[in-house]
Amino acid sequence: MKKRRVLHYDAFASMANKGNPAGIVLNADDLDEESMQAIAKSVGFNETVFILNSDKADFRLRYFTPGHEINLCGHATIGALYCLKSLGIIEDVRDEVSIETNVGILPILFKTRDNELFITMKQDHPQFTPFQGSVAQLAESMGITEEEIDHALPIVYGSTGTWTLLVPINNLKSFSRMKPNNQMFPEILIENPRSSIHPFCLESHDKNAFMHARHFSSPYSGTIEDAVTGTASGVMGAYYLTYLNKDISHCDFVVEQGQELDRDGRVFVFVNRIGINMDVYISGTGVFVQELEILYATDVL
Repeated sequence: MKKRRVLHYDAFASMANKGNPAGIVLNADDLDEESMQAIAKSVGFNETVFILNSDKADFRLRYFTPGHEINLCGHATIGALYCLKSLGIIEDVRDEVSIETNVGILPILFKTRDNELFITMKQDHPQFTPFQGSVAQLAESMGITEEEIDHALPIVYGSTGTWTLLVPINNLKSFSRMKPNNQMFPEILIENPRSSIHPFCLESHDKNAFMHARHFSSPYSGTIEDAVTGTASGVMGAYYLTYLNKDISHCDFVVEQGQELDRDGRVFVFVNRIGINMDVYISGTGVFVQELEILYATDVL
């Protein structure tokens, strides 16, 4: 067995054990892919991020669920950059850096709001693909009825770096009843069997939030639910401009998530329409929780 120090930060919250936990591994250049996967599996969070040197950007970030690598993760990015900035690895005088990810080079901005450090990350240009599977089976897989889905809005796969199925829900009260059966997802998501499922609605607990959501993981990821999701929140902003309000050039709102898991978090979303493309940004803060000593073995994967 090998040992590795992993830092636990919570993203999209300023209070420990709220928001979404991320494992952060600094100075990860000595780790191969197999070791990264083994560490992520041992940590057990929805995502663990590994920070490496880059010859194209200030840092390179790789993201792993307990089951596989993913191209981009919003909350792990927010947590990692909050970590780098608060530890002084990124100097106080710098208010912008770049990160290399599997979806390309992305800019990161640092701002202080009400004496709290906030991280803003740009995501990949949004993509959407229609869902053509069974809506009845989709509702069953989330533990709700088909009538609770808002049929006036489209159900689509969306991505700003990671694919998820966006499912509009009529009322906020449905979310507390949801019980995902993740093993059903691949046979329902016929166009993208490895996708996660992201139900959302235009009602919220917090009057300052515009949308409420939950995020049910792909069974291939090794987890059940993601508490507060950055990439899915970003693509919800693009969804709003694409399907709900086609006549405006930008949107700026707050997504709340995690209340059903007692992991209350907030994601600030800004999307700007530029011709046929959109620039998608999300912002959030973070908090250090603890240092973990992780045991892992690469020969059992």
